Amino acid sequence: MTPEGGRWVRVAQLDELPLDAPVGRAVDGLRLCLVRTADGVFALLDRCTHRDFPLSAGEVDPEEGTIACAWHGATFDLRTGAVRTLPAIRPVPVFPVEVRDGDVWVRLDGA
Repeated sequence: MTPEGGRWVRVAQLDELPLDAPVGRAVDGLRLCLVRTADGVFALLDRCTHRDFPLSAGEVDPEEGTIACAWHGATFDLRTGAVRTLPAIRPVPVFPVEVRDGDVWVRLDGA
């Protein structure tokens, strides 16, 4: 599956992703943090930019649309990767996501 504009990789089935809980996945040498909320599925690099701790160990706030690092509490926007609260100061890379026929696809070169 390689639509124009990038290389898409199947990373999960939708029903493998619990609602409002992060899931870590290794895909093509990258660690991704996948998050399913009522607003959709999001993919971020599974690394807090503050201290390289896995975001998949963190907590999702579905109302705010954020994920918090479990180590120091830095929060990031699920859609954009932007820092919402310190101590992180750099955004986390995000990846485009599509759900097709119950499968979750991520465009790895789209961050």
